Amino acid sequence: MSIISIFLLILSIIIILAVMLQAKWTGLSIVPGSNDFGKFERRGSELVLHRITIWLISVFVLTSVIAYFIA
Repeated sequence: MSIISIFLLILSIIIILAVMLQAKWTGLSIVPGSNDFGKFERRGSELVLHRITIWLISVFVLTSVIAYFIA
């Protein structure tokens, strides 16, 4: 059980870093009603970082559920 806890701790730190690396002033921070719809698109390294973040969160949730049923 302690191995899973350590893995979850490390994974949570990596998720925090991945979220902090993402660009500011994009996504939900765009003012509604503006015609600047190009900011919703992710390209290149921004898209890769977004997908990695989603994957990491999925692994975190799955591992947390497994740890819950083991305990």
